[in-house]
Amino acid sequence: MVTELLPRAVVTIDSVQEVVSQIIAEVKDQSIAALTSHAEKFDGLVDIDFRVPKTELVAALQEMDPELRAAIEVAISRVRKVSEATVPSELTVELDSGAQVTQKFVPVASVGLYVPGGKAVYPSSVVMNVVPAQVAKVPRIAVTSPAQKDGLPSRSVLATCELLGIDEVYAMGGASAVAAFAYGIPEIDLEPVAMVTGPGNIFVAAAKRQLRGVIGIDSEAGPTEILIIADQTANPEFVAADLISQAEHDPNAASVLVTNSPALIVAVEQALEKQIPLAANHSRISQALAGIQSALVLVDSIESAIQVANAYATEHLEIHCADSQAVASQITNAGAVFIGEYSPVSLGDYLAGSNHVLPTGEQAKFSSGLGVATFLRSQQHINYSKQGLKSVVDSLVKFSEAESLSAHGRAGAIRFEEQ
Repeated sequence: MVTELLPRAVVTIDSVQEVVSQIIAEVKDQSIAALTSHAEKFDGLVDIDFRVPKTELVAALQEMDPELRAAIEVAISRVRKVSEATVPSELTVELDSGAQVTQKFVPVASVGLYVPGGKAVYPSSVVMNVVPAQVAKVPRIAVTSPAQKDGLPSRSVLATCELLGIDEVYAMGGASAVAAFAYGIPEIDLEPVAMVTGPGNIFVAAAKRQLRGVIGIDSEAGPTEILIIADQTANPEFVAADLISQAEHDPNAASVLVTNSPALIVAVEQALEKQIPLAANHSRISQALAGIQSALVLVDSIESAIQVANAYATEHLEIHCADSQAVASQITNAGAVFIGEYSPVSLGDYLAGSNHVLPTGEQAKFSSGLGVATFLRSQQHINYSKQGLKSVVDSLVKFSEAESLSAHGRAGAIRFEEQ
């Protein structure tokens, strides 16, 4: 019912699967020749080196505006602090004397981090991808971002990579970049990675879906989403500003208000009319807010709003209510929850300390945002002594017989037979 009333934008991965499949096959079979061909075909770029020289990273950081650098350093510090606090601890369980199971967490060997570079440039995505991977102690971290007209990723992206100590940086974008990370490009010393993370356009999402299994992925990030639950106490200017802030990402962005206050809807409409013309990206914002994916929804109660939010499973959920914390405690499906009128989504995009790489398109019902755990594999170590095994060997044999797998039981019992 909610998906019918609040549909996502008509942007389906299925619509590009065929072309993405061809792109992946070409990169796998033709390597650097395919990258070169795709760069010219899709971006109009020729003579790209793809591997960004260290000198360009250093120069980009030297050129960076000091105030921007300071802001990025604050973001790095805050994301690192939260990431370090969320590292899972090794745990050992003693079941019996001589019967021990230990849960360890092991980082993936290598990751390719995708940083978008289409309608905007995102040094913040470098921070959000790299810092958790570093905290997880991933041995090899590579970054790619689409080339701009000069054949290199944006200067702010390069500078942020240098600030974080990332030297393996590529000027690749779209499905080609994901395929290159999956299969490697020997001509530019790009070895295959174990995992690819980060947001991107529909072609990136489709490539991640098709290559899952060859590589690990975080999620298939689609157009950004915000849903705001608000009551009559909400400030309409704040609500409008937050709807606009996400709409400026993409014409397919979803900006949704769910409220039990008719007066708030009227006030928010008036605030939108006032604020949209003042925005630099007003055309894109207007297109997003006029799309089928965006709406101002009136419900009979905040309890109903909570039900709508949990069914919709938005990427970003804001709560502007008299008791926002109480509402937040009832939210089960959301990529991230922003509580109260002084916790805007834009804070989470940059400086909250949380991560802005979040599940979209209802994926919050079964997946999580990017974090340290994304880059860790849980691994159980089983350590039983002779006495520990002896205490359960009879049950082991019985289980194996019940499943007609008697050799399983034999593998345990043989250890207690006279040799």
